Amino acid sequence: MTILDQIIADKKIEVEERKLAQPYNQLKYLSKLERKGVSLKEKLLSRSGIIAEFKRKSPSKGVIRENADVKSITQDYQNAGAAACSILTDKKYFNGSNQDILDARPGLIIPILRKEFIIDPYQIIEAKIIGADIVLLIAECLTKSEINEFCKIAHDLDLEVLMELHFDEELDKWNPDIDMLGINNRNLKSFETGIERSVFMADKLPKESIWISESGLKGPEELAVLSAIGYRGFLIGETFMKAEDPGALCEKLVNSLSKLQVYES
Repeated sequence: MTILDQIIADKKIEVEERKLAQPYNQLKYLSKLERKGVSLKEKLLSRSGIIAEFKRKSPSKGVIRENADVKSITQDYQNAGAAACSILTDKKYFNGSNQDILDARPGLIIPILRKEFIIDPYQIIEAKIIGADIVLLIAECLTKSEINEFCKIAHDLDLEVLMELHFDEELDKWNPDIDMLGINNRNLKSFETGIERSVFMADKLPKESIWISESGLKGPEELAVLSAIGYRGFLIGETFMKAEDPGALCEKLVNSLSKLQVYES
């Protein structure tokens, strides 16, 4: 069993437990009371951007920043010019929680991506309630029909959808209603990273989609390569979270990306 297989198996149990604690119909009712979403898609249509991620640990690296404060770090990301924040909500493997988004939301005007292994509509409604603006759908974990269904549910709740791919054969699960298309440079079976995956996939991706490169990004050189071949979003987590000052490093990469765009124009 791969790491991803184990995460999904555990997630199914976790979601069923949460459904018992707070029934689906009650959750759906609460979702009607929430705020209007903030669009990442609109930001990336006009300008490329850094999606700065908050996470304390990962299955491959172990503890990254154990006692990290989500409010202060995400605020630093926003001040640094990040286009959006990504926040891990998985507890067992990433030491995150829904509370992290609830804590971060009041201080942020930029959109929040709920970084989660979504396998059930319940989690999409949850994302709305806790204050997320975007949900992640991992193609490897879902069927085409599930992605279509989950995308419609998300849009009905004024949430955007980022569909994540690893392999070109997963492209048949894409449809034009999906807001953004992410290429994860991390192999979800071995959890190793490298931007070669994003480079390889570029020629195969639908031109009408907004492309985001995720994981394994470390510096301006990689941003330059990926920007030149059409990527508009760059999701960076571990690099920032391992830095002495995550916000300062985020600002450095935001500035380097801005210079690239000035040069290209």
